[in-house]
Amino acid sequence: MKSPDSNPPHAAHPTGISEVRYFLPDLLREVQLERNAPAFAMEKLDRVEIAKLFTKPRPRRAQPRRT
Repeated sequence: MKSPDSNPPHAAHPTGISEVRYFLPDLLREVQLERNAPAFAMEKLDRVEIAKLFTKPRPRRAQPRRT
């Protein structure tokens, strides 16, 4: 078992940064700008198309034999 002094908080990251805080209104504004950007709309469309590529095809019903 390690003692609490063996890992000081400033040693967790090489630069000594242990916490980063952001201003919530700035983050929300940035998210809104990204959502309104045309690139985001294309990303949503691409995601749907990519998901279609990986869906399993439905099994086809066997055709009744003609005699």
